[in-house]
Amino acid sequence: MVFGSGEYEYELAEGWAKLPEGWSFFDICGLAIDSLDRLYVFNRSPHPLMIFDRNGAFAGNWGDGFFARPHGICIGPDKAVYCTDDGNHTVSKFTLQGDLFRTWGDKGKPSDTGYVQLPELYASLATIKYGGPPFNRPTGIAFSSSREMYITDGYGNARVHKFSPEGDLLFSWGEPGRDTGQFRLPHNIWVDMQDRVWVVDRENSRIQIFNARGKFLAQWTDVVRPNDIFIDNYQVVYISELGHADGVGPRVSLFTIDGSLLSRWGNEDKDPETDLFIAPHAIAVDSFGDIYVGEVAMTHAQLDRGSRVVQKFVRKR
Repeated sequence: MVFGSGEYEYELAEGWAKLPEGWSFFDICGLAIDSLDRLYVFNRSPHPLMIFDRNGAFAGNWGDGFFARPHGICIGPDKAVYCTDDGNHTVSKFTLQGDLFRTWGDKGKPSDTGYVQLPELYASLATIKYGGPPFNRPTGIAFSSSREMYITDGYGNARVHKFSPEGDLLFSWGEPGRDTGQFRLPHNIWVDMQDRVWVVDRENSRIQIFNARGKFLAQWTDVVRPNDIFIDNYQVVYISELGHADGVGPRVSLFTIDGSLLSRWGNEDKDPETDLFIAPHAIAVDSFGDIYVGEVAMTHAQLDRGSRVVQKFVRKR
């Protein structure tokens, strides 16, 4: 089956990920691709970091027992793997082989934002009274061209933190709310070729764009509960949208860097057993232009979809 439109059409690679027997992903929270086009799948199984080659063959794993609740992942310009853990309020840096190099944040000690974790997401977000220091349930990581690190801090905070290339906190911005420059679950982040900072402001259903000093530049609103963003070398912007709001189901959208829609596909929320998407959470694109989408199917629908929790869409040429 073909998805997308125009120059951006894709075929689904059925059964792409070859999981070891008896393993599952449960939820995929983050995806990253290294220089060899291997996919690093950050997930919430007992094996939180799994690696696959571009043909879907299993290439290794690490991180067992380390994370409380995995969330975001990024391979930095130094070829290290950076992971956020919104369960213990930390960000950690690893080698590609999984050796721990450094951790930011006080493990198990969230910063003060007024946040109270309640059973319902929106009720929890409403308890955030003010932006706080790092970290209270951090979500995503990105790097500038000069190797400065940006971290969204996310479920229990409403801020973006900027760190120096040496890993020292420079400054933070953002407060809870709906105005420009405010956030309601900053869920992930990207820095483009112009060093503009793109923040996925999920529960405000928008992408906000800032300069390197945190000054608001623009926002995109043609998205519904966006979860992740990826911008390729051709400046095509890929966004995974959770949907399930405003009559829109889960979907993937592709835009030009100026915000013109290139391609979009998804589905209504009919049957989680058969729907193409349940809850797209992570998105990544390899050097061939193929798209990988990871979902949080267990969290959203209490469903273990096995290897289908990550899907590969192969670009037609």
